[in-house]
Amino acid sequence: MRTFKTKWFAKKASAHGIADIALCEAVQDIQRGLAIDLGGGVFKKRLNCNRDRALVLAKSGDSWVYTFLFAKQDRAGISSAELQAFRKLAAQYDQLSVGTIATLIEQNEWVEICHEKKI
Repeated sequence: MRTFKTKWFAKKASAHGIADIALCEAVQDIQRGLAIDLGGGVFKKRLNCNRDRALVLAKSGDSWVYTFLFAKQDRAGISSAELQAFRKLAAQYDQLSVGTIATLIEQNEWVEICHEKKI
């Protein structure tokens, strides 16, 4: 299993004080069913003592990509249109090759935060 965060998410997570280890632990929670499955490879997970929400997109079940982060106090959730867009993005991520993922990492668009690490 590999876990990534987008460049945008990395900046937001840093501003919210969310460490990579917390993100890796949260992915393990998602795998155990401790998140809201929004369908189409999109999961919503509570972070940071329930103050923040993250949208995590699954790629064929073997990779996870942290894509969107928002504070619970700022918004209750995402709109139907946003959910549809995230589902489309998850489908696109599902088609990414290993080479394309390597390029995204090399170009600092994605940051790998845990790869088969024991938490």
